[in-house]
Amino acid sequence: MITRKTPEYDLFFSDGGASVLIDKPYKWSSFKVIHELRKKTGIRKAGHAGTLDPHATGLLIVCSHRHTKRINDFQDLSKEYTGTIRLGQNTPSMDTETAISEERSIEHLSADMIIDAAKQLTGDILQVPPMYSACNHKGKKLYELARKGKTIERAPRPIKVYSFDITTIELPDIHFRVHCSKGTYIRVLAHDIGELLHCGGHLTGLRRTAIGEYRVEDAFTPEEFINLTAPAREIPAETSTNEGFSLVNE
Repeated sequence: MITRKTPEYDLFFSDGGASVLIDKPYKWSSFKVIHELRKKTGIRKAGHAGTLDPHATGLLIVCSHRHTKRINDFQDLSKEYTGTIRLGQNTPSMDTETAISEERSIEHLSADMIIDAAKQLTGDILQVPPMYSACNHKGKKLYELARKGKTIERAPRPIKVYSFDITTIELPDIHFRVHCSKGTYIRVLAHDIGELLHCGGHLTGLRRTAIGEYRVEDAFTPEEFINLTAPAREIPAETSTNEGFSLVNE
């Protein structure tokens, strides 16, 4: 793994490939990270091991060349997130992608109630994927249907929340840290804690801080990695093209 502590950049461009820790910027899609690395480094084949929503920031593992075969292994690792939930307000997307659709009082809330609700959402639980998600239904992404005002039944999926810690309470906002299994939707946890507290809630900020043993503190921003790898590249960024390149996460 290429990190700030092990900057073996040349491996990323070798036929065998390698994996690198990237800190995804705010409002960038995970697809854009791969696109920018391909365009500006000339890498022939690359993919990421787990999508982050555009409004989330944090750790993304990017694999190149033959190392893309390890993507599934990385996807299976547990994840850690920090973030913020705003109580008293619901949105259709359960985050800030859509406008507030409902407001409820939070006057009845106490710190003990909030901490207890988070504890109820830990362990082995069943979680229903949100309509605003990339899950497929008859060849369509759920978010495509949701944006047309459609709702379909979704089967709950088993997930595991190892811990759901409330780190700061500044009502209407609560700040948290979650350690969970793959496939966990954090905005559903935000919605569900709001329902347990009878006031509603939606996710207003999210950062992925760890994937398995790998930490975001050891990650590069895309710009940093592009600049630092210049000596290891055979093709200068300004003259590279996408011809003959392969994107794993298309």
